[in-house]
Amino acid sequence: MKIATAAYPLDWLDSWAQYEDKLAAWVSEAAGHGAELLVFPEYGAMELSTLDGAAVAGDLERSIQAVSDWMQDAQALHTRLAQEYGVYILGASAPVVDGPGRPVNRAAFYAPDGAQDHQDKQIMTRFERDPWGIAPGGPLKLFDTALGKIGVLICYDSEFPLLGRALQEADLILVPSCTEALSGYWRVRIGAMSRALENQCVTVMASLVGNNDWSEAVDMNTGMGGIFGPPDIGFPQTGVLAEGVLNQPGWTYAEVDPAAIAHVRADGRVLNRTHWAEQKPRANSVTMCPL
Repeated sequence: MKIATAAYPLDWLDSWAQYEDKLAAWVSEAAGHGAELLVFPEYGAMELSTLDGAAVAGDLERSIQAVSDWMQDAQALHTRLAQEYGVYILGASAPVVDGPGRPVNRAAFYAPDGAQDHQDKQIMTRFERDPWGIAPGGPLKLFDTALGKIGVLICYDSEFPLLGRALQEADLILVPSCTEALSGYWRVRIGAMSRALENQCVTVMASLVGNNDWSEAVDMNTGMGGIFGPPDIGFPQTGVLAEGVLNQPGWTYAEVDPAAIAHVRADGRVLNRTHWAEQKPRANSVTMCPL
């Protein structure tokens, strides 16, 4: 399969038609390069707040609510594009009000047959807790697709091994991210690469890029697209199948062979995924040794 992962810049939008044109151009470009799975980044939907004007886009709480209000229309657009181009799309995540509590950080997943589902972020960063007030959402899911089993760990979630282990059956783990500084980008990238090593799978990282002085929420963003596997048989020795150019908008592409994932899990030079359970008794028997 061919995967496209985005380094995605936000734009000021003067009309819904402008957003439709932008998203259609991105999807058309990736599909034109033969991509079957397209991955957009965390909080890429925040540009929708500009449709309600500068006062809303520049106010944290009002922009969160505005984006949530636009998501039904955004979902219809993504569904149509996934069907039109025959691709799977992990849409850019958004704060979504789903019930009486605080918004969750939700990434919707669209199939070429019109089906859709979503994955909510599990563990909030410090800024999401305060001042954003974003709440943890529903449970982790494993999507069974024609491309294989696919899981999603949104940004900070990728830095937690037990969340990755919960998706041990996934062939692909998608990691949409939004990071302000280079250090944040590398934390998520190291997390994504670590999950690929532990689960002997492929991880796909998408990044928000560029600065937006109109937003209190996503004003500075650093990153690039990247696709990673275990540094073992059938994969590059670095584990890096593809990476973009830092802060340069656009798609990063990689060909992924599902058979290579199955092979490295069954007969790799190491078997991290199989040997995972051997940690527990040894981790529970640490001996204190005074020197």
